Amino acid sequence: MPKPEADQETERELKPATARDYAKRIARVVDHIAAHLDGPLDITTLAEAACFSPFHFHRIYRTQTGETVAHTVRRYRLHRAATDLVAGRLSLARVARRAGYGSTEAFSRAFAGHYGMAPAAFRDMPRDPVLEFPKRGENGMTEKLDVRIETREPLRLAGLSHTGPYIEIGGAFEKTFAHAGPAGLLGPGMRMIGLYYDDPKSMPERELRSFASVNVPAGADPAALAPLEVRDLPGGRYAIAIHKGPYADLHLTWDRLFSAWLPQSGEEAEDRPAVEEYLNNPRDTPQADLMTAVCLALKG
Repeated sequence: MPKPEADQETERELKPATARDYAKRIARVVDHIAAHLDGPLDITTLAEAACFSPFHFHRIYRTQTGETVAHTVRRYRLHRAATDLVAGRLSLARVARRAGYGSTEAFSRAFAGHYGMAPAAFRDMPRDPVLEFPKRGENGMTEKLDVRIETREPLRLAGLSHTGPYIEIGGAFEKTFAHAGPAGLLGPGMRMIGLYYDDPKSMPERELRSFASVNVPAGADPAALAPLEVRDLPGGRYAIAIHKGPYADLHLTWDRLFSAWLPQSGEEAEDRPAVEEYLNNPRDTPQADLMTAVCLALKG
């Protein structure tokens, strides 16, 4: 879930209506990239998806998103590769081909540069909490998970819905950012927040509901934020754990929070969406250093 830094001079030069139009067209490019990771994603094809001139498209895209098209495509494909490796259903050679690399060696170099470890090592990391952590009573399973309880203020959010695997919410965040820039939401105080409404192990992945959003400053007119949808995140008591590492492993921290911490805490979960707040920028942060606040609403 990336935090773009748009070219401020270019943004100032765009009239509001033009900026909103550009945002819609960049969002179409993001949709196209996410839906065609196995196909050709050359400048001409993507410029056509956005109805931009191929001659100017690359510069427009870079100034609107803060990165080149090639960087976006590479990041999306490596993110999918990490998901493939966690799932463990494909060979390393097949994962490399799906990521657009002609050899496992080239893929391994690119993956290690992005994730800080070789793909084989990433795939073989123990991911079962029962294997990674001592059983209850053996120095306390919850000692490995640092959880704090804090009272949070209500927060107004603007974003876009995503239906499907949670690990694919990145595309919804990219489109949210495309619209948030012209709406004036990408200032220094911007917070990136994902809401997750379903238990990913209790229903088909294609039906999972989530919401990719940024916070709305006080006094902003919700009607002026369209096509972003405005939702209110209630305040109250939250149990918060910090997940460090790739987003592909976030489910482990959630599992530990529910299976180890919650039963021993004396607390009861409130009937609200699970909340993730992404604390740094995956575009310029090594995957091993990504920080995410995992937030569980509590009763009382």
